[in-house]
Amino acid sequence: MAFKITDDCIACGACAAQCPVEAITEGDGKFEINADECLSCGSCADVCPVGAPVEDEGK
Repeated sequence: MAFKITDDCIACGACAAQCPVEAITEGDGKFEINADECLSCGSCADVCPVGAPVEDEGK
């Protein structure tokens, strides 16, 4: 199950730096995860200070 980043994102970039496949990019005011590239490893969620990356139950 891929991860997604909620609107709680503070655009700090910690998640993007931690992603092993570089599936996270800076979007408009927050970071975004490319679901097709996401390995569902959870590294982004582990480092996020506000818990913005969550499992996308729709994917």
